[in-house]
Amino acid sequence: MSVFEHPSFDNHEKVLFATDEQTGLKAIIGVHSTASGPACGGCRMWTYPSSTEALNDALRLSQGMSYKNIMADLPIGGGKSVIMKPAGDFDRVALFEAFGRAVESLNGEYISAEDVGVSPADMMAVRRFTTHVVGLPEGKDASGDPSPVTAEGVFRGMKVCIERALGKTDLSGVTVAIQGAAGHVGSYLSGHLARAGAKLIITDINVDGLERLKAEYGATIVGLDEIYDQDADVFAPCALGSIINPDTIGRIKAKIIAGAANNQLATRDMGAEIMKRGIVYAPDYVLNAGGIINVMGEIAGDFDPAWVQGKLTGLEQTLGEILDQSDKEGRPSNVIADEIARQRIEEKRVAKLA
Repeated sequence: MSVFEHPSFDNHEKVLFATDEQTGLKAIIGVHSTASGPACGGCRMWTYPSSTEALNDALRLSQGMSYKNIMADLPIGGGKSVIMKPAGDFDRVALFEAFGRAVESLNGEYISAEDVGVSPADMMAVRRFTTHVVGLPEGKDASGDPSPVTAEGVFRGMKVCIERALGKTDLSGVTVAIQGAAGHVGSYLSGHLARAGAKLIITDINVDGLERLKAEYGATIVGLDEIYDQDADVFAPCALGSIINPDTIGRIKAKIIAGAANNQLATRDMGAEIMKRGIVYAPDYVLNAGGIINVMGEIAGDFDPAWVQGKLTGLEQTLGEILDQSDKEGRPSNVIADEIARQRIEEKRVAKLA
């Protein structure tokens, strides 16, 4: 199967396959749209079973970034990169320097930041070979790790969903099941929720991280597969994508699905299945845009925390409007969000050509 026939190919403007034999780099950069500006999205490093899975991730994630950035009203397009983690020992700094050279070859059409499996320190290695990188831990307008802001945006959006689905304006007594709770975003989200009075049920591959959350917040730890079966008010996916699928949807007892993971729905029609079950679903790329908003402040060259906070408030409003339209029209929230995003991107594309 070629890229053009791939089911996740969505008229991407560019797809770059980059390799470096010396460092073991195997990377794919997907540039979905530059209608609003240079494509921006994080770099993910993961142990992919094959290049087919890596390509699928790059294509889906880059499309999601286009939707995320346009829904957050940011002057950037959508892109994403994935690195197939080398087996065994490897020189991490050299690997990311090689990735930096790949980013530079796109001449500014793609701006990278960190994502799953990648740190701000890795971005400093990338920075040695390209200026088209953000999420840096140092520098005049450095924004650092975007995870805390992503978590704050998810927390805010979750409260919007809770008010609609549970009729509560606070989180006291609300039970939240968090998948990927010990990750960068998940751990910050756990803190927000616990301080607001929520009860936490958590799982993650990082056992030590789970124990820390249990000690700090009194969270209940469950097995990786058991998280779907919990009697929770909210299910918060904060790990990898495609976890809402035919095998899991019937097991979820929560009235709300709202989390930080990208591409939570295995297929677009899972949104209709969620709605049939009376579950409120927060479209992931609307809910988790806090990180890219934070990064945008760095791209602009004049980082302003107040501007970031204002954008987070805007995300709450956008999510509320999507959920209201979904309820009014009886259509899945993900379908409505996709329609709005595509329409906005097309308007930007036409204006750019005019």
